[in-house]
Formats: sequence, C-alpha cells, structure tokens
Amino acid sequence: MNPFLLTTAYFPPIAYFSCLKKAEVTYIEQYENFGKQSYRNRCEIMTANGVIALTVPVAKANSKTLIKDLKIVYPTPWQKLHFRGIESAYKNSPYYEYYIDDLMPFFEKQETYLFDHNLAILTTILDFLKLKRDIRLTTDYIAIGDINYRDLRNAIHPKVSHRQPGCDYIPKPYRQTFSDRFPFTPNLSILDLLFCCGPEAGEMI
Repeated sequence: MNPFLLTTAYFPPIAYFSCLKKAEVTYIEQYENFGKQSYRNRCEIMTANGVIALTVPVAKANSKTLIKDLKIVYPTPWQKLHFRGIESAYKNSPYYEYYIDDLMPFFEKQETYLFDHNLAILTTILDFLKLKRDIRLTTDYIAIGDINYRDLRNAIHPKVSHRQPGCDYIPKPYRQTFSDRFPFTPNLSILDLLFCCGPEAGEMI
C-alpha cells in the first residue's frame, strides 16, 4: 500500500482519522502553501445552535509562505473563546470530563506555529484513540499526481464542492449531544466523537 498523504489539521474531522487508521504509513505535508477555509486552521463542532466553525487566526501569508512556517496570531483571546465554545457544547456529554484536562494545554499555551500546534493535537488525539500509527513529515513538497502516494490533501475539506475523491470514510451514526434538536451530523471534529463515545471512539472511525 502506498503511503497516505494528508494536510495538517486543527482538531481534525473524523474522516481524517479514518484515513490514518487505514494507512500503514501517513505523511503530513509541511511544504505546501496555506489553503484558506480548510481544516488546516479550523474545526467544526455541534452546538445548541447547530454546527459552528472554530478558526485559528494566522498571520497574513504570501504565495511563498510554507504551512510549516505559518504563524498563529493572538489579536484576540481566541483560545479562551474556543474553549468556551467547546465547554458550552460538550460539558454535558458523557466523556467531556474524561478528556478535557488533557486538552487544556492547547487552550492555554501560545504556540508560535500552526503546524506545530496541530501536530501536538494530533499526537494527543491518537493517544486517546489508542491508534499507534507511523506518521512522518514530508521533507519536500509532494507534487499532485505523484503515483508513490495516495494523495488525500484535497479529499477532506469543509466545503463539499472542494472535496476530491480518495477518502473512503463511511460515517457510523452515534448519539450526539444535541440529537434532540438536530439530525445526526457526520464528520464533525474528532472532539465530537470523543466527548460522545469516549473509549469506543477508536472503533467508530
């Protein structure tokens, strides 16, 4: 099986982890340019008012800025706002208390680079899911169409119109926090699955 190739992502969606679970080796692209309105710096959670996006503010990038060099900016207390949004959405979920203490550093420490922040999150979430995976970082930009990789960089995207074939994720419905108000919403941030399903989350992806 060819190695999978993914972008970096902020509290990635469930489909992202479904890909990781299937791959023997996964490369995270760190030499691409930043793509706006993607999961690279945003995640989606379910709230009492429906799905909302939590976005990490980043420094203005030019056409040559590599994702590994993209800096997070702190013009507002966005970490505190993200935490409050997550707390409001999931504090009554079955496993919120089980995980939240280990997640707090991501809402307190001011990391310099988005890529490093996301990589630390990914490592923690994989530990929660008990998924031991061979994850590597690219050492140069991997061209689109490279037959040596299963390129999924554009297969997982918030906008359906931007998605490309490649990810074989099939959602498995589970009880979500506001299931009395909204129908099941697939492929939210992995946080939704963790807070709702706990230790069983690894079997749900």
